[in-house]
Amino acid sequence: MAEFETVRRAGAGVRTAQIDEGLRAHMNKVYGLMAVAMVITGLVAYVVGSDFARAVAGEPTAIIPAGALQAMFTSPIKWIIMFAPLAVVFAFGAGINRMSEGAAQGVFWLFAALMGLSISWIFAVFTGMWGYTTKKDISGWGSFLIMGVIGLIVASLVNIWLASPGLSFAVSAIGVLIFAGLTAYDTQNIKNTYLQMRAAEGDAYLGKAAIMGALSLYLNFINMFMMLLQLFGQRE
Repeated sequence: MAEFETVRRAGAGVRTAQIDEGLRAHMNKVYGLMAVAMVITGLVAYVVGSDFARAVAGEPTAIIPAGALQAMFTSPIKWIIMFAPLAVVFAFGAGINRMSEGAAQGVFWLFAALMGLSISWIFAVFTGMWGYTTKKDISGWGSFLIMGVIGLIVASLVNIWLASPGLSFAVSAIGVLIFAGLTAYDTQNIKNTYLQMRAAEGDAYLGKAAIMGALSLYLNFINMFMMLLQLFGQRE
């Protein structure tokens, strides 16, 4: 707020309304870019995830050839897919001042697409596929994993004062494992909820359940990605 008031005072001779209009236009551009990036991420994740589900079921894929999917999930390419968003984030932050606006926007769209690919891949290979197909009941994991999340929050708050690199590393590493486990747990829970409620509750309930399931998986991935970012990034 103080910085905003400084800008307003610095613009001597410029009407306040003009400053406000420029700020609104700038924020609208920020939100617009963010919205487009989210759409790109969602589309890529949906296409890859849908075709992966078809391939697992033995059905013909719609867009991505089965051979390409196999390479993405079984060859060393999988590691590139997993860590590509992290690499782009670091490279983008280091080189944005040397880029034109058009080039920077292009890298941003690239990051959004890679994020969608990474989301679908991590869920499918590390957590989602196992949580969906396993016959083992992992419902007992829920309370343990929630306690782990609470422990992460407490440790993170304590480390605000301690500023310990070792504790920060431990929180990030354990956080990746906890949110990977939560993704598998939520995936199985979503599957079980559908199987239990598909006849008794009707389509309206299942539609809402799908939204809540999507929110749970989304939050798990975002937290997992943030932990990976802290784990491999330089915390300065």
